[in-house]
Amino acid sequence: MKAQVLIFMFCCLLIGVNTATAIEYNVLQHGAVGDGKTLNTKCLQGIIDELHTHGGGVMYFPAGHYLTGSLRLKSDVTLHLERDAVLLGSTSPYDYPHFSPKSDLKVNDDHFNQALIYADGAERIGIMGYGKIDGQGRELALTIDSLHHTGELVDPHYNTYRKRPNTRPKLLYMHRCTDVEIKNIQAGNSAAWGLSFERCSGITLDSLRVENRAYWNNDGIDISDCKDVHISNCSINSADDGICLKSHNRDACNDRISISNCRIISSASAIKFGTESMGGFRNVTIDSIWIKDTFRSAIAIESVDGAEIENVLVSNVRASNTGNALFIRLGHRSGDKPGYVRNITVKNLYVEIPFGRPDINYDLRGPAVTFFHNPFPASISGIPGHDIEDVKLENIEIVYPGRASKGMAYIPLSRLEDVPENIKGYPEFTMFEELPSWGFYVRHVKGIQMNGIKLHLKADDFRPAFVFDRINGLRLTDICLPDSLKNGQVVLRESCLLETDTEVKEWIYTVD
Repeated sequence: MKAQVLIFMFCCLLIGVNTATAIEYNVLQHGAVGDGKTLNTKCLQGIIDELHTHGGGVMYFPAGHYLTGSLRLKSDVTLHLERDAVLLGSTSPYDYPHFSPKSDLKVNDDHFNQALIYADGAERIGIMGYGKIDGQGRELALTIDSLHHTGELVDPHYNTYRKRPNTRPKLLYMHRCTDVEIKNIQAGNSAAWGLSFERCSGITLDSLRVENRAYWNNDGIDISDCKDVHISNCSINSADDGICLKSHNRDACNDRISISNCRIISSASAIKFGTESMGGFRNVTIDSIWIKDTFRSAIAIESVDGAEIENVLVSNVRASNTGNALFIRLGHRSGDKPGYVRNITVKNLYVEIPFGRPDINYDLRGPAVTFFHNPFPASISGIPGHDIEDVKLENIEIVYPGRASKGMAYIPLSRLEDVPENIKGYPEFTMFEELPSWGFYVRHVKGIQMNGIKLHLKADDFRPAFVFDRINGLRLTDICLPDSLKNGQVVLRESCLLETDTEVKEWIYTVD
Protein backbone atom coordinates (compact mmCIF):
# COMPACT_ATOMS: atom_id res chain seq x y z
CA MET A 1 0.00 0.00 0.00
CA LYS A 2 2.91 2.34 0.70
CA ALA A 3 4.14 1.88 -2.87
CA GLN A 4 0.68 2.68 -4.18
CA VAL A 5 0.59 5.92 -2.20
CA LEU A 6 4.01 6.95 -3.54
CA ILE A 7 2.88 6.22 -7.08
CA PHE A 8 -0.27 8.20 -6.49
CA MET A 9 1.62 11.23 -5.14
CA PHE A 10 4.06 11.11 -8.06
CA CYS A 11 1.21 11.02 -10.58
CA CYS A 12 -0.47 13.93 -8.86
CA LEU A 13 2.70 16.00 -9.02
CA LEU A 14 3.10 15.21 -12.72
CA ILE A 15 -0.31 16.55 -13.64
CA GLY A 16 -0.45 19.37 -11.12
CA VAL A 17 -2.95 17.94 -8.62
CA ASN A 18 -2.61 19.18 -5.05
CA THR A 19 -1.54 16.08 -3.06
CA ALA A 20 -2.82 17.62 0.16
CA THR A 21 -6.42 17.37 -1.03
CA ALA A 22 -6.36 14.77 -3.82
CA ILE A 23 -7.95 11.37 -3.42
CA GLU A 24 -6.87 7.88 -4.47
CA TYR A 25 -9.55 5.31 -5.22
CA ASN A 26 -8.76 1.62 -5.63
CA VAL A 27 -11.44 0.54 -8.10
CA LEU A 28 -11.76 -2.90 -6.50
CA GLN A 29 -12.66 -1.25 -3.22
CA HIS A 30 -15.37 0.80 -4.94
CA GLY A 31 -17.31 -1.95 -6.67
CA ALA A 32 -15.33 -2.82 -9.82
CA VAL A 33 -14.79 -6.45 -10.74
CA GLY A 34 -11.61 -7.45 -12.57
CA ASP A 35 -12.73 -10.81 -13.97
CA GLY A 36 -12.88 -9.76 -17.64
CA LYS A 37 -16.59 -10.67 -17.80
CA THR A 38 -18.45 -8.23 -15.55
CA LEU A 39 -19.33 -4.95 -17.30
CA ASN A 40 -17.94 -2.15 -15.12
CA THR A 41 -18.99 0.93 -17.12
CA LYS A 42 -21.42 2.39 -14.58
CA CYS A 43 -19.14 1.71 -11.63
CA LEU A 44 -16.00 3.15 -13.26
CA GLN A 45 -17.78 6.24 -14.55
CA GLY A 46 -19.18 6.82 -11.07
CA ILE A 47 -15.65 6.77 -9.62
CA ILE A 48 -14.43 9.27 -12.23
CA ASP A 49 -17.37 11.56 -11.51
CA GLU A 50 -16.83 11.41 -7.74
CA LEU A 51 -13.09 12.11 -8.00
CA HIS A 52 -13.81 15.07 -10.28
CA THR A 53 -16.47 16.42 -7.90
CA HIS A 54 -14.03 16.29 -4.99
CA GLY A 55 -11.27 18.20 -6.81
CA GLY A 56 -9.51 15.33 -8.54
CA GLY A 57 -7.37 12.33 -7.75
CA VAL A 58 -6.06 9.00 -8.96
CA MET A 59 -8.18 6.06 -10.02
CA TYR A 60 -6.03 3.02 -9.23
CA PHE A 61 -6.48 -0.28 -11.10
CA PRO A 62 -4.76 -3.29 -9.48
CA ALA A 63 -3.97 -6.35 -11.62
CA GLY A 64 -7.07 -7.72 -13.33
CA HIS A 65 -9.18 -7.41 -16.46
CA TYR A 66 -11.79 -4.65 -16.24
CA LEU A 67 -14.44 -4.91 -18.93
CA THR A 68 -16.07 -1.58 -19.76
CA GLY A 69 -17.91 0.44 -22.32
CA SER A 70 -17.25 4.10 -23.06
CA LEU A 71 -15.82 6.20 -20.19
CA ARG A 72 -15.60 10.00 -20.00
CA LEU A 73 -12.46 11.24 -18.30
CA LYS A 74 -12.85 14.54 -16.42
CA SER A 75 -10.59 17.32 -15.12
CA ASP A 76 -7.96 16.49 -12.50
CA VAL A 77 -8.50 12.75 -12.77
CA THR A 78 -5.69 10.32 -13.55
CA LEU A 79 -6.13 6.64 -14.37
CA HIS A 80 -3.30 4.51 -12.99
CA LEU A 81 -3.11 1.02 -14.44
CA GLU A 82 -0.88 -1.25 -12.40
CA ARG A 83 1.21 -3.84 -14.24
CA ASP A 84 -1.09 -6.69 -15.36
CA ALA A 85 -4.12 -4.40 -15.10
CA VAL A 86 -6.09 -4.40 -18.36
CA LEU A 87 -8.88 -2.00 -19.23
CA LEU A 88 -10.85 -4.16 -21.63
CA GLY A 89 -13.21 -2.64 -24.19
CA SER A 90 -16.67 -4.11 -24.54
CA THR A 91 -17.40 -5.92 -27.80
CA SER A 92 -20.98 -4.62 -27.90
CA PRO A 93 -21.53 -1.44 -29.96
CA TYR A 94 -24.41 -0.56 -27.63
CA ASP A 95 -21.83 0.20 -24.91
CA TYR A 96 -20.40 3.11 -26.95
CA PRO A 97 -22.90 5.98 -27.06
CA HIS A 98 -22.27 8.85 -29.45
CA PHE A 99 -21.16 12.02 -27.69
CA SER A 100 -21.62 15.46 -29.26
CA PRO A 101 -19.54 18.19 -27.66
CA LYS A 102 -18.30 19.57 -30.92
CA SER A 103 -19.95 22.21 -32.99
CA ASP A 104 -16.48 22.66 -34.49
CA LEU A 105 -15.80 19.00 -35.30
CA LYS A 106 -15.74 18.90 -39.11
CA VAL A 107 -15.93 15.21 -39.92
CA ASN A 108 -18.31 12.96 -41.79
CA ASP A 109 -17.77 9.55 -40.20
CA ASP A 110 -19.66 8.75 -37.03
CA HIS A 111 -16.78 6.76 -35.59
CA PHE A 112 -15.17 10.10 -34.74
CA ASN A 113 -17.56 10.61 -31.84
CA GLN A 114 -17.32 7.21 -30.22
CA ALA A 115 -14.43 6.03 -28.07
CA LEU A 116 -13.56 3.66 -25.26
CA ILE A 117 -12.08 6.61 -23.32
CA TYR A 118 -12.94 10.18 -24.23
CA ALA A 119 -12.62 13.63 -22.72
CA ASP A 120 -14.00 16.99 -23.77
CA GLY A 121 -12.72 20.27 -22.33
CA ALA A 122 -10.92 18.52 -19.48
CA GLU A 123 -7.79 19.85 -17.79
CA ARG A 124 -4.91 18.13 -16.01
CA ILE A 125 -5.79 14.57 -16.92
CA GLY A 126 -3.62 11.52 -17.37
CA ILE A 127 -3.23 7.79 -17.86
CA MET A 128 -0.25 6.23 -16.12
CA GLY A 129 1.24 2.92 -15.09
CA TYR A 130 2.49 -0.18 -16.88
CA GLY A 131 -0.91 -1.69 -17.56
CA LYS A 132 -2.82 -2.04 -20.80
CA ILE A 133 -5.85 -0.66 -22.65
CA ASP A 134 -7.25 -3.29 -25.02
CA GLY A 135 -10.13 -2.24 -27.25
CA GLN A 136 -10.92 -5.79 -28.48
CA GLY A 137 -11.47 -3.98 -31.74
CA ARG A 138 -11.64 -6.81 -34.23
CA GLU A 139 -14.44 -8.58 -32.39
CA LEU A 140 -16.22 -5.25 -31.84
CA ALA A 141 -15.89 -4.23 -35.51
CA LEU A 142 -17.10 -7.62 -36.77
CA THR A 143 -20.11 -7.38 -34.45
CA ILE A 144 -20.89 -3.92 -35.84
CA ASP A 145 -20.57 -5.28 -39.38
CA SER A 146 -22.86 -8.21 -38.63
CA LEU A 147 -25.54 -6.02 -37.00
CA HIS A 148 -25.46 -3.72 -40.02
CA HIS A 149 -26.15 -6.59 -42.41
CA THR A 150 -28.95 -8.02 -40.26
CA GLY A 151 -30.57 -4.57 -40.19
CA GLU A 152 -30.46 -4.33 -36.40
CA LEU A 153 -27.93 -1.47 -36.27
CA VAL A 154 -27.59 0.05 -39.73
CA ASP A 155 -24.51 2.20 -40.35
CA PRO A 156 -25.55 5.12 -42.61
CA HIS A 157 -21.88 5.62 -43.51
CA TYR A 158 -21.15 2.01 -44.36
CA ASN A 159 -18.27 1.74 -46.85
CA THR A 160 -19.69 -0.45 -49.58
CA TYR A 161 -16.43 -0.39 -51.58
CA ARG A 162 -14.29 -1.63 -48.69
CA LYS A 163 -17.16 -3.68 -47.22
CA ARG A 164 -16.40 -2.23 -43.82
CA PRO A 165 -18.46 -0.20 -41.33
CA ASN A 166 -17.34 3.37 -40.69
CA THR A 167 -19.20 3.76 -37.40
CA ARG A 168 -16.59 2.27 -35.08
CA PRO A 169 -15.27 3.50 -31.73
CA LYS A 170 -11.72 4.73 -31.37
CA LEU A 171 -9.65 3.63 -28.43
CA LEU A 172 -9.10 7.11 -26.98
CA TYR A 173 -10.33 10.52 -28.09
CA MET A 174 -9.66 13.87 -26.41
CA HIS A 175 -11.10 17.18 -27.59
CA ARG A 176 -10.14 20.67 -26.36
CA CYS A 177 -8.24 19.27 -23.39
CA THR A 178 -5.20 20.88 -21.76
CA ASP A 179 -2.33 19.39 -19.78
CA VAL A 180 -2.67 15.76 -20.82
CA GLU A 181 -0.05 13.17 -19.88
CA ILE A 182 -0.09 9.53 -20.92
CA LYS A 183 2.93 7.51 -19.91
CA ASN A 184 4.26 3.94 -19.96
CA ILE A 185 1.01 2.15 -20.81
CA GLN A 186 0.35 -0.36 -23.56
CA ALA A 187 -2.63 0.45 -25.78
CA GLY A 188 -4.24 -0.84 -28.93
CA ASN A 189 -6.57 -3.31 -30.62
CA SER A 190 -9.00 -0.55 -31.45
CA ALA A 191 -11.89 -0.88 -33.86
CA ALA A 192 -10.68 2.39 -35.48
CA TRP A 193 -7.95 4.91 -34.62
CA GLY A 194 -5.82 4.42 -31.53
CA LEU A 195 -4.95 7.52 -29.48
CA SER A 196 -6.58 10.61 -30.99
CA PHE A 197 -6.38 14.26 -29.91
CA GLU A 198 -8.12 17.31 -31.39
CA ARG A 199 -7.66 21.01 -30.52
CA CYS A 200 -5.78 20.04 -27.36
CA SER A 201 -2.75 21.78 -25.84
CA GLY A 202 0.03 20.60 -23.59
CA ILE A 203 0.11 16.90 -24.53
CA THR A 204 2.88 14.57 -23.35
CA LEU A 205 2.95 11.02 -24.68
CA ASP A 206 5.96 9.17 -23.31
CA SER A 207 7.17 5.57 -23.38
CA LEU A 208 3.97 4.15 -24.85
CA ARG A 209 3.63 0.84 -26.64
CA VAL A 210 0.84 1.13 -29.19
CA GLU A 211 -0.12 -2.06 -31.05
CA ASN A 212 -3.08 -1.20 -33.24
CA ARG A 213 -3.55 -3.66 -36.06
CA ALA A 214 -6.89 -5.31 -35.33
CA TYR A 215 -8.90 -3.76 -38.15
CA TRP A 216 -9.14 -1.22 -40.95
CA ASN A 217 -8.11 2.44 -40.25
CA ASN A 218 -6.00 1.40 -37.28
CA ASP A 219 -3.79 4.50 -36.94
CA GLY A 220 -1.45 4.54 -33.98
CA ILE A 221 -1.48 8.16 -32.75
CA ASP A 222 -3.43 11.03 -34.38
CA ILE A 223 -2.83 14.69 -33.54
CA SER A 224 -5.28 17.21 -35.06
CA ASP A 225 -4.92 20.98 -34.62
CA CYS A 226 -3.07 20.68 -31.31
CA LYS A 227 -0.39 22.83 -29.71
CA ASP A 228 2.65 22.00 -27.57
CA VAL A 229 2.73 18.27 -28.17
CA HIS A 230 5.61 16.03 -27.14
CA ILE A 231 5.70 12.42 -28.32
CA SER A 232 8.80 10.51 -27.24
CA ASN A 233 10.18 7.04 -26.59
CA CYS A 234 7.14 5.32 -28.11
CA SER A 235 6.90 2.02 -29.96
CA ILE A 236 4.09 1.85 -32.54
CA ASN A 237 2.90 -1.02 -34.71
CA SER A 238 -0.19 -0.02 -36.68
CA ALA A 239 -2.22 -1.33 -39.59
CA ASP A 240 -2.64 2.27 -40.80
CA ASP A 241 -0.46 5.37 -40.28
CA GLY A 242 1.87 5.21 -37.30
CA ILE A 243 1.91 8.85 -36.12
CA CYS A 244 -0.42 11.07 -38.12
CA LEU A 245 -0.72 14.85 -37.86
CA LYS A 246 -4.09 16.02 -39.17
CA SER A 247 -5.92 19.32 -39.49
CA HIS A 248 -9.71 19.05 -39.54
CA ASN A 249 -10.42 22.75 -38.89
CA ARG A 250 -9.69 25.72 -41.17
CA ASP A 251 -9.40 28.09 -38.21
CA ALA A 252 -6.81 26.00 -36.36
CA CYS A 253 -3.45 24.34 -36.84
CA ASN A 254 -0.88 22.04 -35.30
CA ASP A 255 1.89 24.14 -33.74
CA ARG A 256 5.00 23.27 -31.75
CA ILE A 257 4.94 19.51 -32.26
CA SER A 258 7.90 17.35 -31.22
CA ILE A 259 8.27 13.66 -32.13
CA SER A 260 11.47 11.96 -30.97
CA ASN A 261 13.08 8.62 -30.26
CA CYS A 262 10.22 6.49 -31.58
CA ARG A 263 10.11 3.12 -33.32
CA ILE A 264 7.40 2.59 -35.93
CA ILE A 265 6.08 -0.29 -38.02
CA SER A 266 3.12 0.48 -40.27
CA SER A 267 1.10 -0.96 -43.11
CA ALA A 268 0.69 2.65 -44.30
CA SER A 269 3.07 5.60 -43.60
CA ALA A 270 5.25 5.85 -40.51
CA ILE A 271 4.94 9.62 -39.88
CA LYS A 272 2.46 11.56 -41.97
CA PHE A 273 0.99 15.07 -42.26
CA GLY A 274 -2.58 14.67 -43.57
CA THR A 275 -4.45 13.60 -45.46
CA GLU A 276 -6.95 15.87 -43.68
CA SER A 277 -5.13 19.18 -44.08
CA MET A 278 -7.48 22.14 -43.71
CA GLY A 279 -5.75 24.47 -41.23
CA GLY A 280 -2.01 24.01 -40.92
CA PHE A 281 1.16 22.45 -39.51
CA ARG A 282 3.84 24.73 -38.08
CA ASN A 283 7.06 24.30 -36.13
CA VAL A 284 7.26 20.52 -36.25
CA THR A 285 10.41 18.70 -35.16
CA ILE A 286 10.92 15.01 -35.89
CA ASP A 287 14.14 13.45 -34.60
CA SER A 288 15.65 10.01 -34.01
CA ILE A 289 13.05 7.73 -35.58
CA TRP A 290 13.51 4.04 -36.43
CA ILE A 291 11.15 2.56 -39.03
CA LYS A 292 10.79 -0.87 -40.56
CA ASP A 293 8.38 -3.09 -42.52
CA THR A 294 6.34 -0.04 -43.58
CA PHE A 295 4.32 -0.18 -46.80
CA ARG A 296 4.13 3.50 -47.74
CA SER A 297 6.33 6.49 -46.84
CA ALA A 298 8.77 6.80 -44.00
CA ILE A 299 7.97 10.55 -43.93
CA ALA A 300 4.96 12.05 -45.77
CA ILE A 301 4.26 15.81 -45.64
CA GLU A 302 1.03 16.73 -47.40
CA SER A 303 -1.18 19.79 -47.85
CA VAL A 304 -4.13 19.09 -50.14
CA ASP A 305 -7.06 20.85 -48.43
CA GLY A 306 -5.62 24.35 -48.03
CA ALA A 307 -3.29 23.74 -45.09
CA GLU A 308 -0.30 26.00 -44.48
CA ILE A 309 2.82 23.95 -43.70
CA GLU A 310 6.01 25.67 -42.62
CA ASN A 311 9.08 25.22 -40.45
CA VAL A 312 9.46 21.45 -40.42
CA LEU A 313 12.72 19.79 -39.38
CA VAL A 314 13.19 16.05 -39.87
CA SER A 315 16.48 14.54 -38.75
CA ASN A 316 18.10 11.23 -37.88
CA VAL A 317 15.61 8.84 -39.44
CA ARG A 318 16.57 5.28 -40.28
CA ALA A 319 14.11 3.10 -42.18
CA SER A 320 14.54 -0.46 -43.41
CA ASN A 321 12.16 -2.45 -45.61
CA THR A 322 10.05 0.65 -46.27
CA GLY A 323 8.18 1.35 -49.53
CA ASN A 324 9.05 5.03 -49.95
CA ALA A 325 11.63 7.27 -48.34
CA LEU A 326 10.11 10.75 -48.61
CA PHE A 327 6.91 12.20 -50.03
CA ILE A 328 6.19 15.95 -49.98
CA ARG A 329 3.03 17.14 -51.69
CA LEU A 330 1.15 20.39 -52.22
CA GLY A 331 -2.17 19.70 -53.94
CA HIS A 332 -5.68 21.14 -54.11
CA ARG A 333 -8.20 18.45 -53.24
CA SER A 334 -10.57 20.81 -51.42
CA GLY A 335 -10.80 24.36 -50.11
CA ASP A 336 -11.09 27.74 -51.78
CA LYS A 337 -7.42 27.79 -52.71
CA PRO A 338 -4.30 25.69 -52.22
CA GLY A 339 -2.29 26.18 -49.06
CA TYR A 340 1.49 26.25 -49.04
CA VAL A 341 4.44 24.07 -48.07
CA ARG A 342 7.67 25.88 -47.24
CA ASN A 343 10.82 25.80 -45.15
CA ILE A 344 11.19 22.03 -44.95
CA THR A 345 14.51 20.50 -43.87
CA VAL A 346 15.28 16.80 -43.98
CA LYS A 347 18.73 15.63 -42.91
CA ASN A 348 20.44 12.45 -41.85
CA LEU A 349 17.92 10.14 -43.50
CA TYR A 350 18.79 6.52 -44.36
CA VAL A 351 16.22 4.31 -46.09
CA GLU A 352 16.28 0.82 -47.64
CA ILE A 353 13.57 0.24 -50.26
CA PRO A 354 12.57 -3.38 -51.05
CA PHE A 355 11.38 -4.68 -54.41
CA GLY A 356 8.16 -6.22 -53.05
CA ARG A 357 5.59 -5.30 -50.39
CA PRO A 358 7.30 -4.48 -47.08
CA ASP A 359 4.19 -5.34 -45.06
CA ILE A 360 3.58 -8.76 -46.57
CA ASN A 361 3.60 -10.40 -43.12
CA TYR A 362 0.69 -8.26 -41.89
CA ASP A 363 -2.57 -10.20 -41.75
CA LEU A 364 -4.31 -6.85 -42.41
CA ARG A 365 -2.51 -4.94 -45.17
CA GLY A 366 -3.14 -1.59 -46.80
CA PRO A 367 -4.72 -1.57 -50.29
CA ALA A 368 -2.39 -2.73 -53.03
CA VAL A 369 -1.43 -0.49 -55.96
CA THR A 370 -3.87 -1.13 -58.81
CA PHE A 371 -1.61 -0.44 -61.83
CA PHE A 372 1.63 -1.79 -63.26
CA HIS A 373 4.66 0.11 -62.00
CA ASN A 374 8.35 -0.03 -61.31
CA PRO A 375 9.80 0.85 -57.87
CA PHE A 376 8.87 4.40 -56.90
CA PRO A 377 11.39 7.17 -56.19
CA ALA A 378 11.12 9.75 -53.42
CA SER A 379 8.96 12.58 -54.74
CA ILE A 380 8.44 16.27 -54.01
CA SER A 381 5.70 17.91 -56.03
CA GLY A 382 3.61 21.05 -56.02
CA ILE A 383 1.06 21.95 -58.70
CA PRO A 384 1.11 24.46 -61.57
CA GLY A 385 1.13 27.99 -60.16
CA HIS A 386 1.73 26.80 -56.59
CA ASP A 387 5.29 25.71 -55.85
CA ILE A 388 6.62 24.04 -52.75
CA GLU A 389 9.20 26.48 -51.38
CA ASP A 390 12.58 26.30 -49.65
CA VAL A 391 13.39 22.62 -49.25
CA LYS A 392 16.73 21.46 -47.86
CA LEU A 393 17.83 17.84 -48.12
CA GLU A 394 21.15 17.03 -46.49
CA ASN A 395 23.00 13.78 -45.84
CA ILE A 396 20.40 11.52 -47.43
CA GLU A 397 21.23 7.90 -48.28
CA ILE A 398 18.71 5.63 -49.99
CA VAL A 399 19.18 2.05 -51.17
CA TYR A 400 16.87 1.20 -54.07
CA PRO A 401 16.13 -2.30 -55.41
CA GLY A 402 16.42 -1.50 -59.14
CA ARG A 403 15.01 -4.22 -61.43
CA ALA A 404 12.89 -1.70 -63.34
CA SER A 405 11.58 -3.00 -66.65
CA LYS A 406 10.26 -1.10 -69.65
CA GLY A 407 7.91 -4.01 -70.15
CA MET A 408 6.29 -3.30 -66.79
CA ALA A 409 5.87 0.46 -67.22
CA TYR A 410 7.66 3.18 -69.17
CA ILE A 411 7.64 6.99 -69.28
CA PRO A 412 10.38 8.10 -71.70
CA LEU A 413 12.09 11.41 -71.05
CA SER A 414 10.50 12.84 -74.18
CA ARG A 415 7.11 12.48 -72.45
CA LEU A 416 7.72 14.04 -69.03
CA GLU A 417 4.67 16.21 -69.56
CA ASP A 418 2.58 13.01 -69.50
CA VAL A 419 3.22 12.44 -65.80
CA PRO A 420 -0.21 13.42 -64.42
CA GLU A 421 -0.49 16.45 -62.15
CA ASN A 422 -3.43 14.79 -60.33
CA ILE A 423 -4.15 18.12 -58.62
CA LYS A 424 -7.23 16.88 -56.77
CA GLY A 425 -5.97 13.38 -56.10
CA TYR A 426 -5.59 11.58 -52.80
CA PRO A 427 -2.01 12.30 -51.69
CA GLU A 428 0.16 9.22 -51.86
CA PHE A 429 3.59 8.41 -53.28
CA THR A 430 1.86 6.28 -55.93
CA MET A 431 -0.50 9.07 -57.05
CA PHE A 432 1.41 9.97 -60.24
CA GLU A 433 1.49 6.34 -61.37
CA GLU A 434 4.72 5.34 -63.14
CA LEU A 435 7.51 7.87 -62.59
CA PRO A 436 10.47 8.47 -64.93
CA SER A 437 13.27 8.32 -62.32
CA TRP A 438 14.48 5.81 -59.76
CA GLY A 439 15.92 8.10 -57.04
CA PHE A 440 14.11 11.45 -56.83
CA TYR A 441 11.26 13.00 -58.80
CA VAL A 442 10.93 16.75 -58.09
CA ARG A 443 8.38 19.06 -59.73
CA HIS A 444 7.00 22.57 -59.09
CA VAL A 445 9.47 23.61 -56.40
CA LYS A 446 10.96 27.03 -55.75
CA GLY A 447 14.28 26.80 -53.96
CA ILE A 448 15.63 23.32 -53.26
CA GLN A 449 19.07 22.43 -51.93
CA MET A 450 20.30 18.85 -52.11
CA ASN A 451 23.65 18.27 -50.44
CA GLY A 452 25.26 14.99 -49.52
CA ILE A 453 22.82 12.76 -51.42
CA LYS A 454 23.98 9.16 -51.84
CA LEU A 455 21.90 6.75 -53.89
CA HIS A 456 22.48 3.01 -54.33
CA LEU A 457 21.03 0.40 -56.68
CA LYS A 458 20.94 -3.33 -55.89
CA ALA A 459 20.20 -4.09 -59.55
CA ASP A 460 20.05 -2.16 -62.80
CA ASP A 461 17.40 0.50 -63.44
CA PHE A 462 16.98 1.99 -66.91
CA ARG A 463 15.65 5.30 -65.56
CA PRO A 464 17.78 8.29 -64.50
CA ALA A 465 18.44 8.90 -60.83
CA PHE A 466 16.96 12.43 -60.74
CA VAL A 467 14.25 14.20 -62.69
CA PHE A 468 13.72 17.92 -61.99
CA ASP A 469 10.69 19.39 -63.74
CA ARG A 470 9.91 23.13 -63.54
CA ILE A 471 12.24 23.89 -60.64
CA ASN A 472 13.16 27.49 -59.86
CA GLY A 473 16.42 27.59 -57.94
CA LEU A 474 18.11 24.16 -57.72
CA ARG A 475 21.37 23.51 -55.88
CA LEU A 476 23.00 20.08 -56.21
CA THR A 477 26.23 19.44 -54.32
CA ASP A 478 28.08 16.35 -53.12
CA ILE A 479 25.95 13.88 -55.05
CA CYS A 480 27.06 10.23 -55.06
CA LEU A 481 25.69 7.67 -57.53
CA PRO A 482 26.75 4.11 -58.44
CA ASP A 483 30.04 4.15 -60.33
CA SER A 484 28.46 2.57 -63.40
CA LEU A 485 25.87 5.36 -63.68
CA LYS A 486 26.92 8.91 -64.43
CA ASN A 487 25.98 10.50 -67.74
CA GLY A 488 22.36 11.47 -68.11
CA GLN A 489 21.48 10.65 -64.50
CA VAL A 490 20.32 14.22 -63.72
CA VAL A 491 17.47 15.31 -65.98
CA LEU A 492 16.33 18.93 -66.12
CA ARG A 493 13.14 20.17 -67.75
CA GLU A 494 12.36 23.90 -67.63
CA SER A 495 14.48 24.17 -64.49
CA CYS A 496 17.01 26.69 -63.21
CA LEU A 497 20.18 25.14 -61.80
CA LEU A 498 21.95 27.68 -59.55
CA GLU A 499 24.80 25.63 -58.13
CA THR A 500 26.39 22.23 -58.66
CA ASP A 501 29.70 20.38 -58.62
CA THR A 502 31.83 20.07 -61.75
CA GLU A 503 31.28 16.31 -61.83
CA VAL A 504 27.50 16.63 -61.56
CA LYS A 505 27.47 19.02 -64.53
CA GLU A 506 28.69 16.14 -66.67
CA TRP A 507 25.68 14.01 -65.61
CA ILE A 508 23.04 16.55 -66.67
CA TYR A 509 20.64 15.88 -69.51
CA THR A 510 18.30 18.70 -70.47
CA VAL A 511 14.86 18.02 -71.88
CA ASP A 512 13.18 20.72 -73.97
